[in-house]
Formats: sequence, C-alpha cells, structure tokens
Amino acid sequence: MSSKITGPKGAPDLFPPRSTLHDEIIGKSVEQFRRFGYNRIETPMFESTALFEKGLEPGSDMVTKQMYTFEDRGGRSLTLRPDMTTPVVRAILEHNMDKQGLPLKFYYVAPIFRQERPQAGRQRQFTQVGVEAVGADGPDIDAEVIQLATKIYKEVGLEVTLALNSIGHPGCRADYIPKLQAYLRSVSGQLCEDCVRKIDTNPLRTFDCKVEEDRKLLENAPLIVDQLCPECEIHYAGVKDRLNEWGVPFTEDSRLVRGLDYYTRTAFEFTATGLGSQNAVGGGGRYDGLAESLGGPSLPGIGFGLGVERIALALESKGVEIKPMLDVFIATIGDQARTLGFKMAPKLREAGFSTDMDHAGRAMKGQFKAANSRNAAWVIVIGDKEIEAGKFTVKHMMSGDEESLPPSRIVGYLAVRS
Repeated sequence: MSSKITGPKGAPDLFPPRSTLHDEIIGKSVEQFRRFGYNRIETPMFESTALFEKGLEPGSDMVTKQMYTFEDRGGRSLTLRPDMTTPVVRAILEHNMDKQGLPLKFYYVAPIFRQERPQAGRQRQFTQVGVEAVGADGPDIDAEVIQLATKIYKEVGLEVTLALNSIGHPGCRADYIPKLQAYLRSVSGQLCEDCVRKIDTNPLRTFDCKVEEDRKLLENAPLIVDQLCPECEIHYAGVKDRLNEWGVPFTEDSRLVRGLDYYTRTAFEFTATGLGSQNAVGGGGRYDGLAESLGGPSLPGIGFGLGVERIALALESKGVEIKPMLDVFIATIGDQARTLGFKMAPKLREAGFSTDMDHAGRAMKGQFKAANSRNAAWVIVIGDKEIEAGKFTVKHMMSGDEESLPPSRIVGYLAVRS
C-alpha cells in the first residue's frame, strides 16, 4: 500500500471554518481599501530573481535565507515573491504608470512565500492584504495609510497596538550607521551569531533580534531618531500631528526599524496579544529609494502588509469564531418534494440568499443535522404534509419559530425577517 501524500510543510490547507474567517478579514479589508480610494493590482506569483536581489538588498535575510528560487526550463532564475512592494513598483515602472497622475494607490490580496522555520504565526506560504501609495512624499499620506490599517483592524474586531518610528533617509543613516556599528562591535562578544553577522551587512536589523540578552544590550545602542536631519524631523512630527488629529493612538518605538536599504523615514508595526513571540500582525513604511534601486526615477512610496493568518489566529485566541454560514437550507422528503425544492432554490439565490439542499438522500433528521453543521439561519421543510397544504414550513433555527407559507410568499418573508 502506497504511503499517503501530505501537503508541504509550512503551507497549510485552508478550509472551513477558518476559511470563512479569512474571507471575513479579506472582505472587510477590501471594503476599506476602496473607501480610501485604492484600486486592485495583481502581479505574478513568481518574478525574475534579479528583481528581488536589486530591490531587497543582496545581503538581507530575505534574499540569502528566505527566498524560494528555482530555474525554469529556459534556464531563467525565478523566485516566488517574498514580498509585494517590490513587484508592485516593478509593474508601475514597466507599464509607465508613474507618468499618470500621482499618487498611484493600489491594494492587493496576495499569497507570499518565504522559506522560514514554520511555527505558530509563521508559515512558508501566507496571505497578505496591503496597499502601496506611490508618488506622494508628504506626511499626510503616511498618516492616512496608517489610519487605513487601523480602520481594518477595528472592522475585523481586533485590538492592536501601533508602534511608530522614523528611520530617516540615507543622509541621516550615513552619519548614524557607523556609530551603531561601533557600538555593536564593542559588545560583539556578547551578541548572538546572527547579530554579529549583521553588523557589517545590515546593522539596523539587529534591533529585530528576539534573543533576550541581545535585546538588553541593544537598549544602550545609539538610536536613529536622535540622528534625524531637520527635514526628517519635520516629516516625522507631521505624521504624529496628523495621527493625533484623527485620534489614532500610537506608541513611539525608537528601536523599530525596517531593515532594507530602500526604506526611509516612517516605519510602523501593529502587534496583538495571543500570538506569543510572533505577535506582529502587520506593518509597513516609506520606501522612497526603491524605484531608483530598480532602475527607475525617484518615486516616493509608502505601504503596508497585514498578515491574514496572524489576524485570524489573534481573533481565535480571543474566542472569535465565525462558522460557515448558510442563509437557507431546503429539507425535502420524497421525489415530488425534491422537485419543488429544486424550483425554490434558484429563486432564493436570485434574491440574494445563500441556499443549499440535501443531495445525499438523508432522512429529515439527517438533513436538519446537515443544516446545523452549515450554521443555516433558516430551514424550509417540504414533505407530504406541506405539499398537501400547499404551504412550506419555514423554521428559524436560532429561535425555533416556524411559519407555514405558500411558496410565493417565502422570499418576501425572509427578506423582511433576515
């Protein structure tokens, strides 16, 4: 007997009831994206490896450790996308969208692929919802993007904490990075191997270290926020002022970084309880240098990505459970009743009610059990008694209330009661 084939590690299957919760998160996100004036963009799941090597910095963990890279039959090196910002900017430049009116405001719902060690809240394939606002460089758009993300969390019912920082621009960091490296080298004998490696390749990312001893050492490290130029200070103050005006609560975190070279100025992250060490449920920042690194013109941008799986886990840890929901289940007994049920179902669907019926020939008890498993709001019963009376039984499953109604009145009755 052959062994059972299982799915790849770190890429779990998605099915009810969790898929329903994901649908709720995505649906509410898309609704907010459209309210804020964003339009959908979709890019290929795989891109030229060179795109990410240019855009994500060759020495970064994402490029050296996390990318799924393969060679196609034509000998081309391709990579499953480990982020969405880089492909979106590539698409904007390739199709000359930057020659149109700016800013460009795009949203996406996309699977992302990173070869990491799977654990709770961290998968190798996961879904992000996010936005990219490209072509505006003032603090107002930064604050608006952050406000949009907080609105999504509110709509899905998740309480989050917003951390905010400014990491300046390359000119600020040119003065800051040597100071940070000097400090890190002074304590390198006490740092983990990963942080030691980052001293030369990407010292800012040492602030992301999860090793408690390292985090304590980094409390004494110099901070980029203390090295901001006047222009970056004004920009950061503008973001904070606008968020305060809009009543968006935040906490300043001087050690919050976005460690890739193209990130500039505003950096932010959302965390939630109930996820253990992997408590981030989304984040973003400004990336004014990305278009230039890809061979394009100077094109400022800001965006965020929210992890659907992590949001779902955080909601479930709070006891939120959204079961598969069906508006109407039609239960029938006998061939004539079944025929009548098949005539009723399309009318309900056309009226906007999700509708299903038994296809397994189960007894009435089994059909009610199926309706319960689907969390049906209503059950319409069609049996010999109903056929003889010319009225179907309409039962509200939560209250147990029943009405006998002629078929012609059922759609209107449900429209009023639902």
